Amino acid sequence: MSVDGWNTVLVLGGIRSGKSEFAESLVADAPTVRYVATAADADPEDQEWAARLAAHRDRRPGSWTTEETAGDPRRLADVIASAEPNETLLVDDLGGWVTVLLDPAHQPADDVATIAELATALRETPARVVLVSPEVGLSLVPTTPLGRAFTDALGAANRAVADACDAVVLVVAGQACWLKPAAVAPTTTAPHPASGAALPTSGVPAPTGVAPTSAVPAPAATGPAVNGVVAPQPAPPVGEHPVAWAAPTMTLPMVATGLVIQPGMDLPMPDEYAGPQAVDRLATLDVPGAGLGALDRLVGFAGATQGTPTPTAWDRVRVLLLHGDHAGGAAAGTVPGESDRRAGQARAGRGALARLAAESRADVQVVRTPDAAPMEDGPALRPDEVDAALRQGWQLAEEAADTGVRLLVLGACGAGTEAAAAAVLAATAGAEAPTVLGRVVTESGEYDDAAWMRRCAAVRDALQRTRRSPRGAKDVLAELGGGDIAVATGVLLGASARRIPVLLDGPVGVAAGIVSRDLAGQARHWCLLADHGGHPAVRLAADVLGLEPLLDLRLDLGEGANALAALPLLRSVLALAAALPVHPSLGGGEPAEEPTWGDLTAPVPAPDDDEFTEPEPAGPGPATTAPEPEPDFTEP
Repeated sequence: MSVDGWNTVLVLGGIRSGKSEFAESLVADAPTVRYVATAADADPEDQEWAARLAAHRDRRPGSWTTEETAGDPRRLADVIASAEPNETLLVDDLGGWVTVLLDPAHQPADDVATIAELATALRETPARVVLVSPEVGLSLVPTTPLGRAFTDALGAANRAVADACDAVVLVVAGQACWLKPAAVAPTTTAPHPASGAALPTSGVPAPTGVAPTSAVPAPAATGPAVNGVVAPQPAPPVGEHPVAWAAPTMTLPMVATGLVIQPGMDLPMPDEYAGPQAVDRLATLDVPGAGLGALDRLVGFAGATQGTPTPTAWDRVRVLLLHGDHAGGAAAGTVPGESDRRAGQARAGRGALARLAAESRADVQVVRTPDAAPMEDGPALRPDEVDAALRQGWQLAEEAADTGVRLLVLGACGAGTEAAAAAVLAATAGAEAPTVLGRVVTESGEYDDAAWMRRCAAVRDALQRTRRSPRGAKDVLAELGGGDIAVATGVLLGASARRIPVLLDGPVGVAAGIVSRDLAGQARHWCLLADHGGHPAVRLAADVLGLEPLLDLRLDLGEGANALAALPLLRSVLALAAALPVHPSLGGGEPAEEPTWGDLTAPVPAPDDDEFTEPEPAGPGPATTAPEPEPDFTEP
């Protein structure tokens, strides 16, 4: 299941708030789900209501079973009480249940006693139960007796059920706000993302939009550094430690095994004022020409993500090279063992990526991600593997932030990554596989059209297999995305939470950006795309995400290496924008102590006159030979 640490959850929300979809996402990872429908059958003449019920039915996977309780509202408590420990129940919704409870056909009845029985069943059930209910406490008091009876009864039911449940979440306009955690962890301290000052994380809500870091698992142990390359060890599997709730936040519940990553996350946004101010400041600088052109967007992005109108060049950069293979047709045309060779090169400090990283003073961290099964035959990952991969990515971003990294570069070197990214784009953006799959190039530089067609067929078959499956973020990662895209998604979310910008490069990064939208829409605002590389999938995803590439170099050096090749230019632009003075016509003047550009270069030592004098002989020795006279090229 997507959320750990609870048995019962009440999901509240208004009409069309997205509460049912959110509740369904909570149980999407369960092997089997028993859907408990509480509403009475629709009036045959009420087509709109029938359409609503049909939409709910169509969203349920084929593996779910459905149970009706409309005939006897008291039976709902019996269904919950008799559920087994390995069962998962989704009750949708208490509004329909109260409607049936107040039906004259079931009167006289003790409504208060029936609600109390339901609350008792929830406290005692060993199964996991998610209940959906309309929130009526924010509406006006109805003007009719029947309306008042309904709101009073539903309000009483919501209060009783919320008291009995381990967790309560309110969904507003599709955004989840957790109201009640299950327990509070012991008090610990964690550094504030901005200042590094210690803040209590137990019993104190986190600042709005900032996820506490103490509840995220400790960074994975890293192996020895080889030529400046950090080699992380595999993250510990989820579930080894007892689960407990941590501090309540304005974003999501936290558990001991890591952040609960699910739809509706509320992450911080870049500074909406600093970015435009940084761009406006460029017009005041002492520049002889028209300025930075399209690269003024880079200054605006850096200003917004750094929270200042005068951003500086990124001094600490880390490249996360995700290494995970995709089996099946996705890897058609790939040389066996090639991804392992590329990853080994990066670890050893060799190859294009490592050399460019050394030139840019960036460190490279090679991250092994879970391999993906053939997506045309079945899910690429299990649901628990998706959760672990998301947490691993978040942990990588946390580790980078704790070591002072100011910019992350996301790259990948696995077999079949392009086809997996194409499948994600096809499932989420409505693209056709042939339009987003680049041509396959062999080692000799020739096009392998047969391999390209096998990749297209794999994506087509995977989409056909999942045509009736949910299209939630975790569903797409499990069915199509695989481990590298799941880890990349976690990196984007974790980096956004710690206010670290991410330089995307290649299909894996942009596919992760597409998936992250359904988990936290703020993540894309922390992403920058240096160059699309001429890749059709990157072009489409950039358009969907609203990321306009800064450059059009069409580099194809491998994911991560393309971004590093452009990084010196980006740094130079930021350094220039930060160092240039204001134009004298705008009151900038020429400060007497202002250094010249020559002063910024390494000083060249003045030659010593003694070096050019002929030394006197210290004693007997060979006579000094006079230099030959230069020829005279003038006419006699």
